[in-house]
Amino acid sequence: MEFGLWDVFQILGSLCFFIYGMKMMSDGIQKAAGSQLRSILRTMTKNRILGVFTGFFTTAVVQSSSATTVMTVSFVNAGLLSLVEAAGVMMGANVGTTITAWIITIFGFKFGLSTISVPLFAFGLPMLLSNKERLKHWGEFIIGFAILFLGLSFLKGSVPDMKANTEALAFLNQFAQWGFFSRLFFVFVGTLMTIIVQSSSAAMAITLTMVINGWLSFDIAAAMVLGENIGTTITAQFAALIGNRNAKRAAWFHTMFNVFGVIWMVILMPFFIKGLFVFVEYLSTVLPFITYMDDAKYASQLEAIQNSNLSQAQILSEKEALDTKFRQATSDSLAAFHTVFNIINLTLLFGFVGFFVRLTGRIVKPGGEEDEFDSLKFIDSSVKTPELATVELQKEVARYGEITTRMLDFSKDLINCTNDEESIGLINKLKKYEDITDRFEKEITEYITNLSDKEMSHRTSVRLRSFFNICNDMERIGDIFYQLGKTMEGKITRKIYFTPEQRNQMNDLIEIVRTAFEEMNNNLNLISYDQATLERCYELEDDINNQRNKMRDFNQANLNSKEYNVNSALVFTNLFSSLERIGDHLVNINESVAGEI
Repeated sequence: MEFGLWDVFQILGSLCFFIYGMKMMSDGIQKAAGSQLRSILRTMTKNRILGVFTGFFTTAVVQSSSATTVMTVSFVNAGLLSLVEAAGVMMGANVGTTITAWIITIFGFKFGLSTISVPLFAFGLPMLLSNKERLKHWGEFIIGFAILFLGLSFLKGSVPDMKANTEALAFLNQFAQWGFFSRLFFVFVGTLMTIIVQSSSAAMAITLTMVINGWLSFDIAAAMVLGENIGTTITAQFAALIGNRNAKRAAWFHTMFNVFGVIWMVILMPFFIKGLFVFVEYLSTVLPFITYMDDAKYASQLEAIQNSNLSQAQILSEKEALDTKFRQATSDSLAAFHTVFNIINLTLLFGFVGFFVRLTGRIVKPGGEEDEFDSLKFIDSSVKTPELATVELQKEVARYGEITTRMLDFSKDLINCTNDEESIGLINKLKKYEDITDRFEKEITEYITNLSDKEMSHRTSVRLRSFFNICNDMERIGDIFYQLGKTMEGKITRKIYFTPEQRNQMNDLIEIVRTAFEEMNNNLNLISYDQATLERCYELEDDINNQRNKMRDFNQANLNSKEYNVNSALVFTNLFSSLERIGDHLVNINESVAGEI
């Protein structure tokens, strides 16, 4: 059998077709039901058992454990899930991803679903071109589904049947003669393959295809499946690279949970496989779509065919049908191995979640960075779906609000400070925080801009525009506070002093502005911006304006007095005008939160 470069590209192209279909299908379902999936993850993780079912359900729907784990890591990063809650979701995702293997082996290899893939395009394309957003996303899901099975069909056809190529089989078999070390070797192969294709579903499809085409025996394929369980954890590790401490710990929990499971299975695999075959044999008696045939049964039926009175052509035909059935049975057993292993692993290690969580604390040491505002904390560049990115953006924008609120605290201390050295230190803090507000605005808006060219729902588009406007107002607030600091620096240099009445009125205005900041932060920290109300922020804006008018009238009434310093009056005017403008930006932010943009 000849196998050249062209055949390699056929396999790679088929694999890319499969992966693209998987991605399109996953993206479509996330866009169509992304908000519901987020809601499920947030509300159904109150205890570990619910978390397991949530992870299973989400992965079964999205058809990607990577999507579920990345989503989970990002929610931990955003503070929406605790590490223990995330642990349950990730364990459930491990079981949920086994559904993919059953879909491939049953629909892709038995029922020939690829034959209806083309008609699915006819059904999905009108939906994709629809003006209705939700219908459009479901169309994307259906077309992705069709592409996935076309890719699987092409992959199956591109991988050559190895029954006539004993040399290649001998090459593989030489790695299968080392017992325990052979299992370790093929675990490594499975891990590497998953890292390369960046999808455990795609790696599983490759493994099942090689089984169906006679490349792999069951024990080799089972070891590769274990490696794929480890390889899929790399995606979560990538997602956590720029995350906070808890996000990194969540990713490490996923890795350790899977690695520990693989360790005990590699040791017990020979005994486990014997029990598994008994289980699959039983399943085949109650589930007609599961095929069972062990080596003894295959040898017996093969001998019966060879000893029959059929013609040579009939014997070859019967033997080929038997080989196909045996390989299908091996494929079904491999899907069963994947499912049973993950269920047993979850059951065995479920009680040790606390131990794994403590272990992650030793791996990821506290860095003290969580109380600092030197860099973004929640945004995760590995999350590419706008619907999921809004969760992280909302947390980051709320954190942005905390930064500007601190600038108000520094400003109050500066206005009331009588020590020049301390005052200069507070001015420098305002400058530092103004730089932070500039950087936050730049990085968050760049992130939003990168998402804006992706397809998204109208609701998500409106929300991203809200974040954009909020960040713009936050940056302007930072600039005003910095200018306030510069004004106070000039006051110190020129030895200008406030009267007690001026200082008292400034403090009264600051307290009203502080309440306005609290209202803004309350709205920014809502679970959903839909809950935001504007009545209170408008009341506070009126209070700020009234206090500003009172201070302006006081200033004008005293300007003709010889005891009233004109330079002090100018600084006084500058400060209360600056705080009033900050109040206007706070109203803009609240309006953006409420959707009135």
